[in-house]
Amino acid sequence: MKMVSAAKLKKTEGITTRFVPYRTKLSEALSNYLGSIEGDINIPLAEHREVKKVALMAFSSSSGLCGVYNSSVCKLFKQVYDGYVAKVGVENVMVYLFGKKINDYAKKCDIKVKEQYAPLAESLSYDLAMEISDKMVKLFLDHEVDCVEVIFNHFKNSGVQIPTCEVVLPLKTVTPSDGTTLDYIVEPDKETFINDLIPKVIRTNFYSIMLDTLTAEHGARMTAMHIASDNAEQLSQELRIQYNKARQNVITNELIDIVGGAEALNG
Repeated sequence: MKMVSAAKLKKTEGITTRFVPYRTKLSEALSNYLGSIEGDINIPLAEHREVKKVALMAFSSSSGLCGVYNSSVCKLFKQVYDGYVAKVGVENVMVYLFGKKINDYAKKCDIKVKEQYAPLAESLSYDLAMEISDKMVKLFLDHEVDCVEVIFNHFKNSGVQIPTCEVVLPLKTVTPSDGTTLDYIVEPDKETFINDLIPKVIRTNFYSIMLDTLTAEHGARMTAMHIASDNAEQLSQELRIQYNKARQNVITNELIDIVGGAEALNG
């Protein structure tokens, strides 16, 4: 299982490494263009309004044997969920879950789930990310939710996965901090260009998060299997020592009985 997880980790980590620069450049292009615009512009997907309705999305695996990967994300999900329930009420929190473990946890806590999805290990694709992204965008534009927050494990390295919350809607539009401005020519107009580009940015953000959490799962499982293998080897050595000691005691007792019997006959 360690070897299988290591192979899967290498594959997903490679995909993530190649995709992250694309996401970064796309976000930079949006930020640079926003920084070059003079005056106000209407960006519906970046509209910050009072949070009255929330969509929560959380990711877990479908199986165990991956250390604290599932328990840590379940704990964070419960904290965030309880915080929103206290703020806006349970009827205004819509929950979307990926993976059997987080679904089982939600049932255990009597949390109503709006929609369940298969684990990413079985279903991850850009088409899925686009489907989820477009659904969340529609909910946000229709004012059915005022905020979309994603809870997942961020992959730092094979031994460290960080439970993370990320608000994907409304979109954070960050203008360049170095003061540089570029002169862009866009068609047909700046609002159309921005409102066409932003959905693509949101799709890449969703896909990047999905890649991140799947990579973290493989890393957690590989580390857990490595630790289990080391523990099994250590336990095997300890049992072998105990067996040899017990065997030595039996032989010693038998020798004592033989010597004692011989001495009794000689006497």
